[in-house]
Amino acid sequence: MNAAQACNLAQLLRQTARQFPDRPGLIQGDNRWSWSQIDRRVDALVAALHALGLQKGDCILTQSRNNLAMFECAWAAFRMGCVWVPTNFRLTPQEVAYLGESSGARAMLVETCFAGHAEAVQAAAPELKHVVWIGADAPAGSLDYEALLARHADAPAAEATVAHDDPLWFFYTSGTTGKPKAAILTHGQMGFVVTNHLADLIPGTTETDCSIAVAPLSHGAGIHALLNVARGAATVLLPGEKMDPAVVWQLIAQHRVSNLFTVPTIVKLLVEHPAVDQCDHSSLRHVIYAGAPMYRADQRLALQKLGPVLVQYFGLGEVTGCITVLPAHMHSADDADPNAHIGSCGRPRTGMEVAVLDAEMQPVATGEIGEICVRGPAVFAGYHANPEATAKALRGGWFHTGDLGRLDARGLLYITGRESDMYISGGSNVYPRECEELLLTHPGVAEVAVLGVPDRTWGEVGVAVVVRREGVPAVNAETLLAHLDGHLARYRWPRQFVFWDALPKSGYGKITKKDVRALLYERGDVMPIDAG
Repeated sequence: MNAAQACNLAQLLRQTARQFPDRPGLIQGDNRWSWSQIDRRVDALVAALHALGLQKGDCILTQSRNNLAMFECAWAAFRMGCVWVPTNFRLTPQEVAYLGESSGARAMLVETCFAGHAEAVQAAAPELKHVVWIGADAPAGSLDYEALLARHADAPAAEATVAHDDPLWFFYTSGTTGKPKAAILTHGQMGFVVTNHLADLIPGTTETDCSIAVAPLSHGAGIHALLNVARGAATVLLPGEKMDPAVVWQLIAQHRVSNLFTVPTIVKLLVEHPAVDQCDHSSLRHVIYAGAPMYRADQRLALQKLGPVLVQYFGLGEVTGCITVLPAHMHSADDADPNAHIGSCGRPRTGMEVAVLDAEMQPVATGEIGEICVRGPAVFAGYHANPEATAKALRGGWFHTGDLGRLDARGLLYITGRESDMYISGGSNVYPRECEELLLTHPGVAEVAVLGVPDRTWGEVGVAVVVRREGVPAVNAETLLAHLDGHLARYRWPRQFVFWDALPKSGYGKITKKDVRALLYERGDVMPIDAG
């Protein structure tokens, strides 16, 4: 481990609060919180958690929708030298329980509407010592978030001294086994990532700018919020958990939003909604999309509606988005324009190296397909408590993305496929194995294969090909969805079920998904989609 001291990432908030104490930092509905208010509240939360016995290096699990407390929890964890473990609030109690147990969380900060999640974590995580409740109707006699902050309102500022490689965020990302793995993001790494994102994604951002979070702060939207904190730009949170395009456009107009991070699915929903033509969005300068390929037809429409503001990046949680970027000037709605760069996800990020390697980890020739690998200061420190997965992901000194692609003569990257079975639905990575294993626990299922197929709305959706078990009542789609309910987040559910008499297999008896995919189209169970 590198013991060199580093800047605690929480300095971003402290410095901004000193420079722009009265400017708004966070906006939600009619509520506005200035940078100095947020900074003082974070100090109070730090003191409260210290008083509960939390120490540097402890993990803090957070289950909440986007709100002030969710935003503050991250900065308190960073400031303490603790590790923030945010969850996607849409996960089931059992899925969150696994995150609590596998991270070794010592405390859980949970919104009161997720009581079932807290109960599941308490049952599964032996190291959990404290549960702090966010919002109204906290259980009697429990630790209440706002009460704790009020009790420690006058606490002196305290900030942990950290090393470059000290963890600050467990960014959970599923592997090919379907079980989530905690990618360790560190203070030194994230200092580089924030700087890099400011240079490559939203250059020129200042305290007069404004962002809007249209996705949970637990993942990419939370990373994007860090950039705006670093520059003193306010972040607008949606009034509820549902993303209503009309509301988004109204807020963009009202607050003169200049940048946002999202996924192609959401860009499509936003620009196809009538409100895009009814609300003033001339303030937008950077609309960053990532997480999945964007169909060319959708890209053209977005450029026509919004102008030259699209910025694409390719990245994974382990590299915190820092692999390639296709900036605004490398987009065009005109297919004949050489600046259109159709199909490319851009050039290597500043300070990062991208290579396409063969099975022997040697670079392939220009234009040839191989595995996309990356190295540089944005690469994570490994997976928490999983040395085997870490060694596999970082073999040969490169981070192996598991994606296949090619580089052209200019060094622009084109993604051609994936080594794994993972597919991306609505910007979320979905690994079929966990779904397959759950479906196989139903007595009516003999065999199953789940794979992603192109979809005009979500990018990709899951299709489950099922072989029914003989001698038991025949299952159908409704039966199997009911079986998944409560055990698997809905975005991981297949959108279509197909029932066959048998699945194609290799000579070793393994289900061959490439043959399953081919048969789906050959039989007409799935129709091909024109990518535009």
